[in-house]
Amino acid sequence: MGNDFKPYVPEVAPYRDITFKAVFIGAVFGVIFGSANAYLGLRVGLTISTAIPLAVIAVAVFRLLTPLLGQSSILDCNIAQTTGSASSSLASGIIFTIPALFLWGFNPTIWKIGALAMCGGVLGVLFMIPLRRFLIVREHATLPYPEGTAAAQVLIAADEGGAKAKNVFLGLGIGAVYKSLIGFFHLWPEKIFLKVPVLKKAVLGMEPTPALLGVGFILGPRIAGIMVAGGMLSWLGIIPLIAYFGEHLPQPLFPEQLLPIAQMSADQIWNRYIRYIGAGAVAVGGLITVAKSLPTMIQSLRIGIKELNLKRQGLQAEKKRTERDLPITVLFTGIILVVTILVLLPQLLGVHTSFIMRLIASLCIIIFAFCFVTVSSRIVGMVGVSSNPTSGMTIVTLLGTSIIFALLGWTDILGHATALTVGTVVCVGASIAGDISQDLKAGYIIGATPARQQTSELIGVITSAFFIAAAVWLLGKSFTFGSEALPAPQAVLMKTVIEGVLGGDLPWGLVLIGGAFAVVAELLRVPSLPFAVGIYLPLSTMTPIFVGGWIRNLVEKMSAQAGTPPRQKTEKGVLLSSGFIAGEGIAGVLIALYAFIVGAKPRGLGLHWPGNVGDLMALAIFLLLGYYLFRKTRA
Repeated sequence: MGNDFKPYVPEVAPYRDITFKAVFIGAVFGVIFGSANAYLGLRVGLTISTAIPLAVIAVAVFRLLTPLLGQSSILDCNIAQTTGSASSSLASGIIFTIPALFLWGFNPTIWKIGALAMCGGVLGVLFMIPLRRFLIVREHATLPYPEGTAAAQVLIAADEGGAKAKNVFLGLGIGAVYKSLIGFFHLWPEKIFLKVPVLKKAVLGMEPTPALLGVGFILGPRIAGIMVAGGMLSWLGIIPLIAYFGEHLPQPLFPEQLLPIAQMSADQIWNRYIRYIGAGAVAVGGLITVAKSLPTMIQSLRIGIKELNLKRQGLQAEKKRTERDLPITVLFTGIILVVTILVLLPQLLGVHTSFIMRLIASLCIIIFAFCFVTVSSRIVGMVGVSSNPTSGMTIVTLLGTSIIFALLGWTDILGHATALTVGTVVCVGASIAGDISQDLKAGYIIGATPARQQTSELIGVITSAFFIAAAVWLLGKSFTFGSEALPAPQAVLMKTVIEGVLGGDLPWGLVLIGGAFAVVAELLRVPSLPFAVGIYLPLSTMTPIFVGGWIRNLVEKMSAQAGTPPRQKTEKGVLLSSGFIAGEGIAGVLIALYAFIVGAKPRGLGLHWPGNVGDLMALAIFLLLGYYLFRKTRA
């Protein structure tokens, strides 16, 4: 479906796709934003995509430095944001796993942390080489990649100006102001909740933010509806069931060890029970996705090998610039190099590990990274990088690796640490794959050369890995992982999973229940992966996405009734939504930078609204924002 698409920059355009200035500026800002993202993730357990803020900053910097650096093209800006955005994904992979090593009493060096991150990042980029034709080109019309689309629209709007620029930058301003008011000044709650009567501990939640509203509009009603259905199953179905049947239990119900269910809140039930169910659903949904994609991946590899043979024989026709990927030999060479490094350098997977343990751990890394690069790339095509359930994929990796280690008798603390390092490399690889998918989507829309983007992403991984590792190490030494100042919630969860499997007390029943939900979804011909993501992520994340998708559906129906092509109307909404995502992303990075410098989250103005006034205010402003998006799109 992507074959008829015409990029913004024609393939015959006389632009250089990759320049030193673009790579250098991208790498510098990538390190800055990646460090801030690392702190944010260690504080609250999530990171944000920096692709869009980096795109905006690249435009501004290149224009400011035009007298010094000369004229810069849209492709320069694209390469800068591609290089820099790698750092955010590196930060996600490191902070979700490495702190657990410190909690076990190990003291990994900056060199070890950086090397593990670099290996994972390289695998994530390389495994995406054969997938690009399928996920980015063939499914261009079905996988919107919201942040990639938004980054492309920002760059195009800045390049050509006019009405497009107005819509994008109008949304950017609204998104930035909105995020600042709730994230910095705390004028109203960032999340609102409504208790549902009759159903025990059932809660409807919402994060009334412009970015999630924009993501929903770009996704459309179908995927948004499937995702919110998964969330409603968790929060209006499973949580009330657990609360109902567990309210008279005097003792805690495994895996919870402290509180009886009657004393637990809906959030605590979700954290201690639903997350395991969601992880199982994501795991099975991911495996189904890999199985469905396997023929395409094999076909892509065959095409790459065939092209290599034709090239050796001098029979290959010259490809268009916009169709050139890095050669398939780079993929195989990179895999062999990474495995060699992991096996021959015991310092990475554990100084006292045997050769066999390192070899099996390396094979686990390759297999799981291959699977979850595919899963991650498809998920971010639907929900974006910021909502990518990388932690769920890491949990599955840790489950699989820990089971293998348990069967082989490697259940001591060294086995714990080695399993975690496997999870680190895979987590970074899955994160990077999601990031480069967004970058490749932006490049496809703009008209960049894929091989140049893949090269710049590799450069970004290699240049920023040790800087981000140093930032994480320094934060741990300064604030202590697991403390109130730096709770590292995701890493604590990974630690619990490994100890549960190798200690024999993981709640397998909950994991398999989640897997059954994914299978049922497939039997009903509902895409299991977005449904599983809905189960795993909080419902408060899904509801604003659903509102955005519903607004788009309403616009399309009204346009069709009026005889206007729906795409002509929705294009305005996509531009405005892209601005919402970009603005909130920039404000989020600035807030994270503030928190990193000050050492604490912004305290706001100290306002305390009585009763539910704050929640009602947040809901009213969000509904006004939705109405504004609708009217602006319909105009």
